[in-house]
Amino acid sequence: MLDTRIRPLNDAPDDSDGDCVIYLMSRDQRVADNHALLAAQRDALERKLPLIALFKLYPTVANRVRQHYQFMLGGLEQVERRLNELNIPLIVTTDSLDAALEELSPAALYFDFSPLRGPQALRKRLARTAAYPAYEVDAHNIVPVWVTSEKQEYAARTIRPKLHAHLDDYLTDPEQIERHPHGPQSLAQTDWDQVWNHIVVRRPDGYNPPFEPGEDAARAALDSFIHERLAAYDADHNDPVHNGQSGLSPYLHFGQLASLRAALEVTAFAREHGDDEQIQISAEAFIEQLIVRKELSDNFCYYNANYDNWHGLPDWARATLDEHRGDARAHLYDLDEFESAATHDEAWNAAQTELMTTGKMHNYMRMYWAKKILEWTPDPETAIDIAITLNDRFELDGYDPNGYVNILWAIGGLHDRAWQERQVYGKVRYMNANGLKRKFDIERYIERWIGS
Repeated sequence: MLDTRIRPLNDAPDDSDGDCVIYLMSRDQRVADNHALLAAQRDALERKLPLIALFKLYPTVANRVRQHYQFMLGGLEQVERRLNELNIPLIVTTDSLDAALEELSPAALYFDFSPLRGPQALRKRLARTAAYPAYEVDAHNIVPVWVTSEKQEYAARTIRPKLHAHLDDYLTDPEQIERHPHGPQSLAQTDWDQVWNHIVVRRPDGYNPPFEPGEDAARAALDSFIHERLAAYDADHNDPVHNGQSGLSPYLHFGQLASLRAALEVTAFAREHGDDEQIQISAEAFIEQLIVRKELSDNFCYYNANYDNWHGLPDWARATLDEHRGDARAHLYDLDEFESAATHDEAWNAAQTELMTTGKMHNYMRMYWAKKILEWTPDPETAIDIAITLNDRFELDGYDPNGYVNILWAIGGLHDRAWQERQVYGKVRYMNANGLKRKFDIERYIERWIGS
């Protein structure tokens, strides 16, 4: 099914001259299970040309902090070593991408797919001006976003049957990269110290995400989840007191682990334990999050240009929030107060402290966290801006479709329905501290992160 993952981005002649085939690595920072790299190698083999992986590093990304670069660059160092073993160089550049492409003189260019506006605009611009063919490959989703649907889906219930209709075709082991027989003139190693000299972002004190970077660590995290926590996933993954989540989101976000690999390993484990009902239930719950919910997020961001702002909310939600703009707020906080976990709500402060300490907030608490930002800011536009700023600044998996969709779901009813009307929220789903107490031991969670 590799061909259905590939889309041409221009109509340049396929017989154009060039010295190599280039894979512009971005969202999928791995060697294993990488359909974009596979597609580029297949082309390079047919042309009998060297294959080069190129990575454009942006040293100053708004809201990113130094620890995010540590995780990303640590993974890329592993990618470089593995590619070199396959006679494929990885070139990391902080200079002009146009200049790098001109110097390398590609015969064809391959991009991995992202639905976000920055990567989309870059791909379109480079493809439009290229004299050689350019292609986009969805190596991130299990079912390519354009195969699943040709439009924005309304909710999980509308995209679910479309995804499941294709899973038998796409839940299959991909080919793996072979040693490339057409080598470049050299396999010079990246000067990682020099790369680090270009990074000019802040390093917040006390922020220490407990994740080892790279494909090896990603695979180890997947194995640990399957053998130690999968059986209890359905019961525990919505309880922030328990270590019930998969812990895979940073690896999936940076592409150090393919969603396809996670799905294949979980379904294989469930098949091996077919007589264990709890494993079957938990595997199904995990697949729902990994495929349906995650790929619904890519669908939304790809088909809706307003994926990170007020205008991306459904009409009914904007209407009800507009009606409640003038409602009195019991508390109002600004960005600095939110970032400092300086609200009156200990549960909210604990969630923010978890984020500021580990680079990850439990998903259930992130729903509560975002909804309270709506309640404690003057308007929904401000709430969305603050939630996205904090999410992208400190979540190790920030700048991700999942994050934008989760925030718009919590603040503005995206992929949800109208509920009972309330102050400030209108008909957007409401959450409060008493609900946390009913769901789990919130006092224990608070004690863990901010003390008694």
